[in-house]
Amino acid sequence: MRRVVHLSDLHFGRDRPDLVAGLIESVNRLSPDLVAISGDLTQRARNSQFEDARGFIEALNAPVLCVPGNHDVPLDNMFMRLLMPWRRYRRWIGKDLEPQVSDDEMLVVGINTVNPLAWQQGWFSPEDIERVRAALKEKAGRVAVIVVHHPLEQRPEDEKRLMRGAERALDALAGCGADIVLSGHLHNWHAGAFVHREGRATILQVHAGTGLSTRLRGEENDFNLLTLTPGQVRVDRYVATQDGLTFGQGRKALFLLGPEGWAAAP
Repeated sequence: MRRVVHLSDLHFGRDRPDLVAGLIESVNRLSPDLVAISGDLTQRARNSQFEDARGFIEALNAPVLCVPGNHDVPLDNMFMRLLMPWRRYRRWIGKDLEPQVSDDEMLVVGINTVNPLAWQQGWFSPEDIERVRAALKEKAGRVAVIVVHHPLEQRPEDEKRLMRGAERALDALAGCGADIVLSGHLHNWHAGAFVHREGRATILQVHAGTGLSTRLRGEENDFNLLTLTPGQVRVDRYVATQDGLTFGQGRKALFLLGPEGWAAAP
């Protein structure tokens, strides 16, 4: 069994300082094997915001795998955005924009879907697909988790544009054995199978909302805990409590692996 906490869209610079300590304590209390952060650590990619994000990460007891989000590119500095978009991220968070973590039960692959030239809309490139394929050649029965910022599929009511290459990437991920895709960007929570397409096994998509941002879009601040066991994935959502000081358990979902992939338990 492996336990993975999924955080997203912390947005230091437009965060809730009153909730930071409660989020750290809540995550550490769960004692996960890994914390996966699916981008947007900062609001405007400023050094002070990255420094706050770095301090947050260092306060977590578990190992952390992190990928950038579109807010982690300096939008208001065109020179840096075009020529050195990841300079500050690499200085404060990590040099590797697409890290991987593996053990004998899980394989977690981070993919950087941010396109600095199209700031809001992401891109899952052919090179990213090949990177995932290469990593999953060593899957060997482990649960394969892909971590991205931009979702590969959105609801009809979502206003943001779907990232480029999403459908092609989704088909490719299913073909090479991916089990779960963790994402953020939309500031809403979701756990369920991707819409089935003919000839493609079903993969789970799990969105986290925002862990700390004040931009809630009608939902609570939240994070996910995924419990991975052979043939079974449980997703527990944790939401900010009414007193705004900590997080309590909210919705949960259980998925089982069947002949056509992952599906919600009856």
